[in-house]
Amino acid sequence: MIAKNNLLNVNLILSQLLEVKDLKVADLGCGNFGFFVFPLAHLVGKNGQVYAVDIMKGALDDIFRRARLENLPQVKTVWSDLEVFGATKIEAGQLDAAFLINTLHQAKNSLDMLKESVRMIKPGGKLIIVDWNDEHPFGPAKEQHIKEAKLKAAASKLSLELESEFNPGDSHYGLVFKKII
Repeated sequence: MIAKNNLLNVNLILSQLLEVKDLKVADLGCGNFGFFVFPLAHLVGKNGQVYAVDIMKGALDDIFRRARLENLPQVKTVWSDLEVFGATKIEAGQLDAAFLINTLHQAKNSLDMLKESVRMIKPGGKLIIVDWNDEHPFGPAKEQHIKEAKLKAAASKLSLELESEFNPGDSHYGLVFKKII
């Protein structure tokens, strides 16, 4: 069973990966609790790989300890500043999918973060983005919100094609992009 979250439909977000066994995936900006890291680890199985990527070393330490405690060797922690192209210690074109969940709005330069995310995804791989919409008064300040239209416009310049849109919760939008080159 996957954890329940009142803001996000976790199962719906994870279901954007149609095939899951043995995949290499990353939760980019995973945060303290690895809210998506651990469900992903169970989905991809022992032969898969889940990279928990964050700039906060303390968050990665917590995830590392929990992964060892739960015997999930497929979870690897990676410290990185996702706004620096090539900084993440994951080779280019290695990931089947990457998740940016409530992460882009935190970036000083969301386009740089997108470029680094796309770099790590293999051709045909997916970039799944979930971020805040303007429907509710809570969450980050509205001026920090990344508009869907801005993401869609940037995507075509980054070898991404919009594959689908979904509603992960009342306060969020969800976009699934496919890397075409």
